[in-house]
Amino acid sequence: MTIAGALSHGMKEVEVWLQTFAPGSKTPIHRHSCEEVFVVLKGRGTLFLASSSHEYPGKPQLFPISSNTTFSIPVNDPHQVVNTDGNEDLQMLVVISRPPVKVFIYNDWFMPHIAAKLKYPYYWDAECFDSPKDEL
Repeated sequence: MTIAGALSHGMKEVEVWLQTFAPGSKTPIHRHSCEEVFVVLKGRGTLFLASSSHEYPGKPQLFPISSNTTFSIPVNDPHQVVNTDGNEDLQMLVVISRPPVKVFIYNDWFMPHIAAKLKYPYYWDAECFDSPKDEL
């Protein structure tokens, strides 16, 4: 789905940000109370995506992502993004619906959904506050 398509399908309140992952870095395994659309600007990685329809996520599906890839994450589906490139940053434009986001963090893919830890508010770049990185 394109960003324009996502916005025309009901994403009335959105938040947009630029997310950059250093080589080898990743998001935690998590789910959240919003839809999310990614546009990969540069780099390559892997999207791990599982369903929220069972007691726990289980083994996720793996999707390779690279420049010009666009993908969306449904509400509450556990997922993780990993930069699999050893040399280049993975950079994405991210659009979320219904900010602010309530994020639930998993220790692993076999942790029950009800045991996931609520992090609210959640700052994706909290570890970067002491040493800001120039994105450009």
